[in-house]
Amino acid sequence: MKIYADNAATTRMSRTAIDAMIPYMENVYGNPSSLYSIGQEAKEALEQAREDVAAVINAEPREILFTSGGSEADNQALRSAAVIGAKKGKKHIISSAFEHHAILHTLNRLEKEGYEVTLLPVHEDGLVRPEELEAAVREDTCLVSIMYANNEIGTVQPIHEIGEICKKHGVLFHTDAVQAVGHVKIDVKADNIDMLSASAHKFHGPKGTGFLFARKGIALTNLIEGGAQEKGKRAGTENVPGIMAMAAALKEAAGNLEQNAAHQTALRDRLIEGLSKIPHSALNGDAKKRLPGNVNFCFEGIEGESLLLLLDDRGISASSGSACTSGSLDPSHVLLAIGRVHDVAHGSLRLSLGEEITEEEVDYLIQNVKEVVEYLRSFSPVWRDLVSGKTPFIL
Repeated sequence: MKIYADNAATTRMSRTAIDAMIPYMENVYGNPSSLYSIGQEAKEALEQAREDVAAVINAEPREILFTSGGSEADNQALRSAAVIGAKKGKKHIISSAFEHHAILHTLNRLEKEGYEVTLLPVHEDGLVRPEELEAAVREDTCLVSIMYANNEIGTVQPIHEIGEICKKHGVLFHTDAVQAVGHVKIDVKADNIDMLSASAHKFHGPKGTGFLFARKGIALTNLIEGGAQEKGKRAGTENVPGIMAMAAALKEAAGNLEQNAAHQTALRDRLIEGLSKIPHSALNGDAKKRLPGNVNFCFEGIEGESLLLLLDDRGISASSGSACTSGSLDPSHVLLAIGRVHDVAHGSLRLSLGEEITEEEVDYLIQNVKEVVEYLRSFSPVWRDLVSGKTPFIL
């Protein structure tokens, strides 16, 4: 059996997205900035895609800026808010300790440029506390950036409450919603979201395409200079085929959202129940306030990299909170942020389910994870020390 359980990393493009993309590579291939008919056809398609994307998050079409993906959108949102704040003498930014690196690395750069950053703690349940956020707001706070749902442990943050706090204090609110768009219902107006980042390949669209929602009236700072595309805020000829595919994929995801969420949530909970029976294991993040398809566990006494490789031999594609495979020996900053110690954080596993997951496949995941964990522990000196009592168990 082959099971792809790494949808948080990327998703397979849907047939709907592929079909929407092909005509704009074969027939309507003009440059949207051109005045002749084939260019104007491409421009009209582009604006229809903008309307379709905006409708899903209850935004206005002119508030949607097409980008190369979530990282670019995150960078532009943070830099724009920083510039807006600096003009008012406000150079304090609030975020959280377990944001995506597109946020954290941008914040590091801004700190070097004279901005002050407060990273809120994330509790063991993987959630930011609204009251702690409000307590951190100062007169010189120009931006709050809290992700909608965490990319590793899947916890969905109290976005509505955060938006209300930001509105109350007159602070811009940005959310990295890369993992959430297409999977949970989002309403930027109801939640007082000023800016939002998204990426097509997380909801069955193509890689290299995304968008930034920026509420009307927010003056965006350009990351890319050049032509007048995207109202002069993002130079470069638009990737029309990719944008059309993204809009189609998002529209389809939104149309099936409730049905898909109910199906994935039921099987997610079945998977959590099964993996919880493995001794000295622990679910990372709140069991219910999480994305429908996300399951993230730590298993004491093993290394995540070995777990991934052995699962791959059994046809299971998954990921780990451990960054070993990227050349680093450091465990996930997300798991450390919620209080997991280094040794435990190294033995993590993220399984992110797709909409087509079946009960049979979930049971296959449970059985194989159980067997591989037992196998790895059978010759682990760390596990031997734990069992003998030489080292105390943590989980």
